[in-house]
This record gives sequence, structure tokens and C-alpha cells, in this order.
Amino acid sequence: MKFALPGMLLIAAALLAQGPAQFTADGELKRPANYREWIFLSSGVGMTYGNQTAQNEANPAFDNVFVEPSAYREFVKTGMWPEGTTFVLEVRRSESETRIGKAGKFQTKAIATEASVKDKRFPDGWGYFDLGTGPSAKVLPQTAACYTCHKNNTAVENTFVQFYPTLMDVAKAKGTVKKTYVE
Repeated sequence: MKFALPGMLLIAAALLAQGPAQFTADGELKRPANYREWIFLSSGVGMTYGNQTAQNEANPAFDNVFVEPSAYREFVKTGMWPEGTTFVLEVRRSESETRIGKAGKFQTKAIATEASVKDKRFPDGWGYFDLGTGPSAKVLPQTAACYTCHKNNTAVENTFVQFYPTLMDVAKAKGTVKKTYVE
């Protein structure tokens, strides 16, 4: 019993060394159970990346972006995302009218949950996942549109920091905005 504490410390250190992103034995990303407790970066409404009719919908979807807290803290210090950084994008339907509310938009049912993970196991250093409703998800194939979009349109690494105003200020101050990024 006197070796229990050192053994527990070794296990805890090993778990921390794995980083925030957790994978199954066969390489699937485990769904982060508590992502709504992470740092909330921003919410967009009606964001679309190719479907113009989505912009004209009466009740466009909300995109809510969360990032794991230790990755956020490292970004604030350095302007870069550490290995293991995990973002979760939760897409929710919107409504515009209730018994008491007659204007504006509010969020309702979740319709999609996606993730991106910075990890050297992926060819460009980032992997993208459709988390669906299962306990884990396979990385999307390199042919998925998200790889090209993130590579070509993001402000810092493969992340849309330009949509997170306080972090864009950090990136500018730290000099980590991509030279190819155009405002």
C-alpha cells in the first residue's frame, strides 16, 4: 500500500502526457464528454461555406465553438496551439419566435457536433471528425472539404482565429497570424 501514491502519480502523469485529445486503441477520437465546460470561443449564426441558400433561411443555424482549457491558456501565452489541442463545433438549429419573444434568434436542438484535433499523427498536423452521436469517431478522409478550407482560409495554423476576436488580438500581438492570411 505504501507504493500506491507513486503509482497513482505515474498513471496521472501518463494520462496528462496524452494531451486533451483522447483516442481509442484503433485511432478513433473519443467524444469529449464535457466539452460544454470548455472555453467558449464564439458563436456564429448562418455561417455557410458553400451553400448560399443556407444564408437565406428564416432560421439559420448557430455554430458554437469550444476549445479545451489548457490549449486556450497556451494559445494566450504563445499565440500557437499546442499538440493535442481539441476544438468542438456544435451546430444548433435556431428559432425566432416564441410566446414571449417576437424578434431575434435563439438556439434550439443540436444538429451536428464536429471536432478538430492538432496531432502529429495526421498528415497536415490536424484531423477533422464528425462526432455524430457515438462514443467515438474516425478521422475524416483527407479528401473532405474541411482540410482544404482550413488550410487555405484560416488565420492561425488551421484554425479560424479570425472569428474569435480576443484570440485574433493575441495572434497579432504574438506575430503568429499566417503570412498568407488576408483580412
